[in-house]
Amino acid sequence: MTTKPLDVVAVVGSLHAPSKTAALIDAIVDRLGTQLPVDVHVIRLAEVGPAFAGTLRRDQLPESVELELRAIERADLLVVATPVYRASFTGLFKHLFDFVEQYALVDTPVLLAATGGSERHALILEHQLRPLFGFFQAVTLPLGVYAHDSDFVDYRVASPLLFERIDNAIRRGLPLIRSSLAEQARIERTLEAGTEPVVEPAQVLAGAQPVRLYT
Repeated sequence: MTTKPLDVVAVVGSLHAPSKTAALIDAIVDRLGTQLPVDVHVIRLAEVGPAFAGTLRRDQLPESVELELRAIERADLLVVATPVYRASFTGLFKHLFDFVEQYALVDTPVLLAATGGSERHALILEHQLRPLFGFFQAVTLPLGVYAHDSDFVDYRVASPLLFERIDNAIRRGLPLIRSSLAEQARIERTLEAGTEPVVEPAQVLAGAQPVRLYT
């Protein structure tokens, strides 16, 4: 596998700083960095949100926000986290992804995360975040990470069980992340060689190896 660092873009959906959601993102990318070489770029809506909150079209966005969107669209891996607000993600979190090009995230691995006041909101991962990234045809990793208030002390992750959940989410997601990187490298080699990709139907039916569609 290539030693090139994984281009990780993390999106913090909290509208406040400091925040538990930002602390969760920091813990996830730190643990991810123990498993893979990573180059992390963090987008904090508390900082960039005011620049696009009232914007209706992408061509009206300031250059600073446009650069953040391009970073999202080029990422090897997205790590997204939002606090639960009115039983869903924050409005600015959704508004940011409303500007993302519809097919830019096809096959991009996404690690889902959220924070809430209690364990009762944990299904936001499955009922809100997973469908959103399913629309983009992204590859949401099998396990997401949900954290509640008691997992933090002074805006830092303090729960061993939460660290365990983070590690499990990364461990379960690594095969998909590595598969995505290998497929991306194969596509780049094919394009450089100027040849058409070949997919054998019999190989697909035999189930010997997962095959992704070219986009």
